[in-house]
Amino acid sequence: MERFYLIVGHVSQLELLVPQGAKLVQLRIKEEPETEIRRQITRARDFCAVHKAQLVVNDYWQAALDLRCDFVHLGQEDMDDADFAALRRAGVKFGLSTHDESELDRALSHDPAYVALGPVYPTRLKKMKWGPQGLARVSGWKKIAGTTPLVAIGGLTPERAVAVLEAGADSAAVVTDILLDDDPEARTRAWVKACAS
Repeated sequence: MERFYLIVGHVSQLELLVPQGAKLVQLRIKEEPETEIRRQITRARDFCAVHKAQLVVNDYWQAALDLRCDFVHLGQEDMDDADFAALRRAGVKFGLSTHDESELDRALSHDPAYVALGPVYPTRLKKMKWGPQGLARVSGWKKIAGTTPLVAIGGLTPERAVAVLEAGADSAAVVTDILLDDDPEARTRAWVKACAS
């Protein structure tokens, strides 16, 4: 699994940042009409294919199936409605969010392509009912997950990414540290370099 995992909120951000070296990118679209969601997923799918990057579609598993995408990410709530059998039949891989032991057990029971743990550090993106998990939790999660890849997310910077990878995470995911930076392209390159070391 790629050690650097970029998460963007719009296909235009994906098109700007994937050429900077991102090989694993999640398109996390929020509150758009269905036609716009499908337009963005289609553009992202084609762009990632050209740049040999792996696209992960957040939440919209049915659109991902319809549009022949091969990877989705689902939160705990999305898992209630997702048709895992249909995803498997289509060969679509899926990653699952986890925040506590019961969620991790539930996620691992579906044999996902990865499990995500967060927030590792305080995060600016969204208010969460879970506090920062810390590096010890990353190490503990990896022991439980075993051969299933572990993605760490939440409050990461390039320096913190190195620490979570050393703690046992297989991949470090980032949203705001790049998207809120004055120069997101340069920041992406800094992330690629940090995660490669």
